[in-house]
Amino acid sequence: MKLRYSVFTILLSLTMFACSQALGQGTDEVDNSKRPAGTEIATFAGGCFWCTEAVFERVIGVKDVFSGYTGGPQEHPTYRQVSYGDTDHAEGIQIYYDPKLVTYKELVEIFFATHDPTQLNRQGPDRGRQYRSAVYYHNAEQKKIVADHMTKLTKSGKYSKDIVTELTAYDKFWVAEKYHQNYYELNPGNGYVINVAVPKVKKFKKYFPEKLKPEYGGGGH
Repeated sequence: MKLRYSVFTILLSLTMFACSQALGQGTDEVDNSKRPAGTEIATFAGGCFWCTEAVFERVIGVKDVFSGYTGGPQEHPTYRQVSYGDTDHAEGIQIYYDPKLVTYKELVEIFFATHDPTQLNRQGPDRGRQYRSAVYYHNAEQKKIVADHMTKLTKSGKYSKDIVTELTAYDKFWVAEKYHQNYYELNPGNGYVINVAVPKVKKFKKYFPEKLKPEYGGGGH
């Protein structure tokens, strides 16, 4: 029998299971030299990393994606520090992808289509600089691709407000605590996952069905 949720129940679930409610400790800097052979790197921040990780895990050509903290100078930040706004880091994801199967431009298009780039320092129920929209580019080509796409979106009139996504050079990425990794898959009954993350994954499937991996129901390559 399916459960029915009242508005109150849903709001309560979001409060109890928001991304900022889970706490942890201990992080290490990612070693990009150990990424899979033939892959390139993309780094995005678009609100709670549980959501963004789940979206990009499903993209054809993405070989690995993990949640973590980036954009701030603090060393070895913990989730408690980041989620409480005690650092300058954003929750983000690091992606290793095969450029023969998916281009950086396509990843950028997916990123902007699956979160709201006009929300300043927040996404959905999560508020604070740690939930900002940002792209951390790894070279001049990536920077140009993102800037061009943001200009295209602005001219399209798709949004009634200005795009506030930050475009910043990549520095370091700290891998989040183990229990944050693959959180969407491991916690399907979590209220936050159901009410916030699932709609973003559905949005990806709707707008980019040709990019959905076969194991998630896509046609695939």
